[in-house]
Amino acid sequence: MARTAVITGASSGLGAEFARQLGARGADLVLVARDGVALDSVAASVRAEHGVSVEVLVADLLDAQGLAAVEERLAAGGIDVLVNNAGFGLDLGFEQNDVDAEVRHLRLHVEAAMRLMRAALPAMLARGSGRIINVASVAGFVPRGTYGAAKGWLISFSRWANVVYRPRGVTVTAVCPGFVHTSFHERLGLAPGEEGVAPGLWLDAAVVVREGLRDAARGRSVSIPSWRYKLLVAGSRLLTDAVVVRAAGRGR
Repeated sequence: MARTAVITGASSGLGAEFARQLGARGADLVLVARDGVALDSVAASVRAEHGVSVEVLVADLLDAQGLAAVEERLAAGGIDVLVNNAGFGLDLGFEQNDVDAEVRHLRLHVEAAMRLMRAALPAMLARGSGRIINVASVAGFVPRGTYGAAKGWLISFSRWANVVYRPRGVTVTAVCPGFVHTSFHERLGLAPGEEGVAPGLWLDAAVVVREGLRDAARGRSVSIPSWRYKLLVAGSRLLTDAVVVRAAGRGR
């Protein structure tokens, strides 16, 4: 049976890189995002380079009908890999943010990811094999506004689900990168150099995805690409919340 992967947020950044690397491994793809033009571009590139089947599913996961369409595609079966990657960031000034934007942020990172996992699991468990990859963040290990809180939920749930479902053939891995050069910061309105991030903390998307896929294949609950971030996460557990919040708030 040919492997088939569903990837959300696949029009750019880490989602597009997951498409390229899974396509290179021979997986057929279902690419999900709001931007149909960008999705078509990614799909055409992967088809041409790797000769795999690529289905485009234009859907806004914050729209009930869009989310339901992706749930139905997953529930229909035949999906071997689900990559929950769709997401966006907000300013760390929670008290200044529009509360409706905060609710959309929470729904996308938590509710949509949860619903898609729930849709995919029954068929995977019935088959006795499957892989779920949740793109979280090292921000989920430290106090860092509502983004860190949402990613913290995703990490915690992935750890629990991997223990529960791995014996039944389905692994669940939270991939937790640090700062990655993608369009994420552009959508926050930040030009290159305005993110306040030390040069040594930037990660390459190809490396993040390659290490994330490797750790998922090994059945790990959590993947933190780069030893730099592994050390930073470990060190943060030894510090007070006040120190960690100040340090974590330096970058955007």
